[in-house]
Amino acid sequence: MRIPGIITWALAPALLAVGGCAGTKTTADAGAAAAPSLASAPGYIPAGQMPDTARLLPPPPAAGSAAQAFDEAIHDAAVKLRGTARWHMAERDASLRPEDTLTAYSCTLGIDINPADTPKLARLLQRSMRDAGMSTGPAKSLYNRTRPFVAHNESTCAPEEEAVLRTNGSYPSGHAALGWGAALVLAEVAPELADEIMLRGRSYGESRIICNYHWQTDVMAARTAAAATMARMHAEPAFVRDVAAARRELATVRARGLPPKRDCAAQAQALSIKLPGAL
Repeated sequence: MRIPGIITWALAPALLAVGGCAGTKTTADAGAAAAPSLASAPGYIPAGQMPDTARLLPPPPAAGSAAQAFDEAIHDAAVKLRGTARWHMAERDASLRPEDTLTAYSCTLGIDINPADTPKLARLLQRSMRDAGMSTGPAKSLYNRTRPFVAHNESTCAPEEEAVLRTNGSYPSGHAALGWGAALVLAEVAPELADEIMLRGRSYGESRIICNYHWQTDVMAARTAAAATMARMHAEPAFVRDVAAARRELATVRARGLPPKRDCAAQAQALSIKLPGAL
């Protein structure tokens, strides 16, 4: 089942540039729905102080290299998952709509994450995910790596966005970076669930491979970008305060009993379908 209004991270900078207005039109008219998720909240890291991923990350694999052969092998394995429950889960992970980004970890935490019931946690996620995703920009611009769906002349989870993505660098994955960044932050908010949260962060990144947007090494580099961003974020007092506030809010919501609205059994079944060979 296709998810209407899907939007990939490659389109988010355009949303941020226009301030996330609810009526803004973008490719496939997806931006209007997605804008409030990331563009309505500023990041934590001041302008000009983001990690320089163009320096931090090595070049992507060269054509004909063993690393590129590995990327191709994982791509071939991912293609076989099309049409499965895991593919449909990857479709949802590709969405930057608020109801998808904020609830990506709801089943893992055991609560519903939304601005009304968990405003502090939602705000923390919005701000930290924005920084993590945007951190990949310098490396993307420097390397401008061709995406797998372009290299193989194939489709993705969102065919209506492919025209934009064809000219957007594949390495590293901004979407995987924001997902890994969210996992790192939530592991601090709920350290007793750290392993489960990081496993969900991994599957979130693997969804980028399954959707044919990214190579495996794009996702691996995204984890480095996100980790560098989260490390820098800890120097910001507002971030430290918001993590503590989100931790207190989580305890309150758990006491109230606010179960996830997602179908967690279906999500668990989908995530039980593994991408062979993925790292």
